[in-house]
Amino acid sequence: MHSRSARLLASVGLAALLAVAAAGYSTTPSDTTGSIARAQPRIEAEWRREMDDAGARYRADPRDGESAIRYAQALRAIGQRAQAAAVLEQAAIQSPNNQAVIGAYGRALADNGNFTQALEVLNRAHTPDSPDWRILSVKGAVLDQMGRHADAQRHYASALRLVPDEPSVLSNLGLSYALSKNLPQAETTLRRAAEQPGSEPKVRQNLALVVGLQGRFGEAESIARGDLSPDEAAANVAILKRMLAEQSSAKKPGRRGSPLLPSTGS
Repeated sequence: MHSRSARLLASVGLAALLAVAAAGYSTTPSDTTGSIARAQPRIEAEWRREMDDAGARYRADPRDGESAIRYAQALRAIGQRAQAAAVLEQAAIQSPNNQAVIGAYGRALADNGNFTQALEVLNRAHTPDSPDWRILSVKGAVLDQMGRHADAQRHYASALRLVPDEPSVLSNLGLSYALSKNLPQAETTLRRAAEQPGSEPKVRQNLALVVGLQGRFGEAESIARGDLSPDEAAANVAILKRMLAEQSSAKKPGRRGSPLLPSTGS
């Protein structure tokens, strides 16, 4: 491993890695894998139609947890994160035993940066007699965002005991290793995730990032080309090189500069 790249990882790319990790849990009711929905991305007009439809269903029956989750997801998609959390808070009050609703509410709180409250809510959604690997995975993502990487990794390991080789959990675990500066283990885990059937393109892009952080830019670009055009893959690697170079320059004696991307850990 390139030790300089490992040191730079402490301040370069943390926010982006954390955002990806948190996105590893989906509140989409039909998404049985718990990973990011595999449907084609929707445009804003489609999300607004979904918001209107699910919102009307939810208002007609506040105990309809599925409609509440759909409504909140649409609100999040158009940038109304606080409103999404408010909808799910009310849905959780109406349906305190609905694990899907409680889990979605915890995810919404984490999206808004309310990590401590998110953990409290997620603890209610997961009990030893009714384990849910999706909740374990999103709890891990929240812990990663709090800088508690060892705790996060234990949650991912528990989730993987329930669903061995689930790519979304492996991807989160790989990102957690990267955040704790264990780049070789991050690479091994992300390669395993990328090999699983149905793994998302984002998993391979995360792998490319981790490979690039170890200074193997040509290999990183080759991995990125699996899902991106050659120009896009080259541009991503160029950005990573520039980030590393700028961060290295900022750390030189006599130079002052803040990290390129702020850490969201505690």
